Amino acid sequence: MATLILHPGKEKSVLRHHPWLFSGAVDRLEGRARPGDTVDVASAAGRPLARAAWSPSSQIRARIWSFDAEDVIDHAFFKRRVAAAVARRKSLPELDGQHGLRLIHAESDGLPGIIADRYGDTVVLQLSSAGAEKWRGAIVDSLLKATGGTRVYERSDLDLRSLEGLEPVTGWRHGQAADEELVIEENGVRLGVDIVDGHKTGFYLDQRDNRRRVAELAAGRRVLNCFCYTGGFSLQALAGGAREVVSIDSSGPALESARRNLALNPPLDAGRAIWLEADVFGELRNLRAAGERYDLIILDPPKFAHTAAHAERAARAYKDINLLGLQLLAPGGLLMTYSCSGGISAELFQKIVAGAALDAGRAARIVQHLHGAADHPVDLAFPEGEYLKGLLLQVD
Repeated sequence: MATLILHPGKEKSVLRHHPWLFSGAVDRLEGRARPGDTVDVASAAGRPLARAAWSPSSQIRARIWSFDAEDVIDHAFFKRRVAAAVARRKSLPELDGQHGLRLIHAESDGLPGIIADRYGDTVVLQLSSAGAEKWRGAIVDSLLKATGGTRVYERSDLDLRSLEGLEPVTGWRHGQAADEELVIEENGVRLGVDIVDGHKTGFYLDQRDNRRRVAELAAGRRVLNCFCYTGGFSLQALAGGAREVVSIDSSGPALESARRNLALNPPLDAGRAIWLEADVFGELRNLRAAGERYDLIILDPPKFAHTAAHAERAARAYKDINLLGLQLLAPGGLLMTYSCSGGISAELFQKIVAGAALDAGRAARIVQHLHGAADHPVDLAFPEGEYLKGLLLQVD
C-alpha cells in the first residue's frame, strides 16, 4: 500500500479527525496508487495517522476512510459503516416511519463521497469521489443488506465529479423501475419523486422539518414560495390552511410535477394555488412594482456558491433576493430564507440578510434558526457538512 506523507504540521487536521487532506498538506506519495486506491496517511516524521482514498485529480487529494491507521478498508468495512448509518436513523423517533429518508450523509457518516436516500423500497445512490467510485459494488451490496430494499438506482451525475476526474454515471444497480409512479408521504402530504431526472436524488429531503414548519405557520396567510421546484413547501402551506399560495420557478417541467403533486392530494384546495413559470429575480421585481404583499415568503434558491471562492458573487445574489423578499412582506410578515451553498457560512449568511433588511428599510428579528433534518447529521469535526442554513424572520 502506498503512503501519503504530509508536510510538517499538516497532521493537525487529521488528529482533529477532519476527513479531508488538501493538496497543500501533501508532501509526497511513496509508492504507486491509482485514483480511489486506499493509501496510508503518515506525518512528516513517519507516524501512521489514518487510511484514506487517493484522488490525484482533486484539490482534496485524499478523503479519510478511517482514523485508525490499522483499519482494513474492504467489503466488510463498508458493510459495518453502512449498517451503522442506517441504525443511527432507526434510533431517532422523529425519523420513524418516514417514506423518504437519507440513509448515508457522506463524511458525517464516515463515508466520504457517498450519499444514499431511500424512497419507499427504492434506494438512490450518489457517488462523488474516486474512493467511493472504487467501492461501488461493496456499497450497493451493503445498502441492500442494511435496508432490505429491492431496488438501487445510481444518480452519480453531479458536476463536482469532474473535479475528481470522473464521468457522470447513472442507472439501475439492483432491480428495475416499478410500473407505478414512485410516491412518498411526508408530513401528511403525498409527493411524486422522479429519481431519474429530478434534482439531486429526486427530492430535497433535507427540508422535511422546515416544510412542516411552513404548515404550522401558514393558516390564513398569503404565501409566496420562490424557487418552488415540485411544490413541497407550497403543498405544506396549503395543508396548513394558507389563504393563497403563489409559487414561482423557472422550470416548466418542475411546475408540471408540482401540479401533479397537488392532484395527488385531493383534500387540498387547488383553487388557492397559483403557479408561475418565471425567473424568480425578475418576477419578484414585477410583484414589487405591482404593489403585491405577502404574509409568508419562502426563499429557497439553488446553490449560488459551490466553494468559498464563489462566496463574493453568491453574496450579491443572496442579498438581492432577500432584499426583494423583504420589500414584498406585509407588516408583521414572516420571511423563511435559506442558503444551501457550502461556500457561505451561517455567520456570513446572517450578515447578508441583515444588510438586505437595512437596505430594504425593514426592521427584522430572527424567530428561529433553521437547519437540515435529523437524517442529515453534521459531524462535529466536519463543519463543512452543515451546508443548509436558514432563518425565519419576522418584520415590523
